[in-house]
Amino acid sequence: MRDHFWEHYPLAELTSEEWEAICDGCARCCLQKLEDEDSGEVFYTSIACSLLDLEQCSCSDYPNRNINVPNCVHLTLEKTAEFHWLPLTCSYRLLHEGKPLPGWHPLVSGNRESIHDAGISIRSFAMLEQGGEDLEEYLMLGSGLRI
Repeated sequence: MRDHFWEHYPLAELTSEEWEAICDGCARCCLQKLEDEDSGEVFYTSIACSLLDLEQCSCSDYPNRNINVPNCVHLTLEKTAEFHWLPLTCSYRLLHEGKPLPGWHPLVSGNRESIHDAGISIRSFAMLEQGGEDLEEYLMLGSGLRI
């Protein structure tokens, strides 16, 4: 990877390895979400995808995630117009909006645990999807995850 690539190159010029490195490992995009049909506003729940490794905040079957979970989030450059629903802290969203990565981002801090230490990841509160949950009961209003 190129040194400090996120500061010098737009998302469209990143290699696939650099694109993947932009992910801060918060796993917020792995939370189940509800969208208000009238306003389009997105609300996060505390229920995470069943494939998520909660301790690592990473997918337990990343190469096959879109096969095993058809509605899995697959962020690509072509989908940047959809980044508005991502959390305000999402690295892809921040860079898309021309903002810098925060100090707790592993690329900036040099520490994969800094995202967890800063309380940004879902490690401390999320529950894995079991199936059949009433997602409205798990809405995270006022949590900072509401967009």
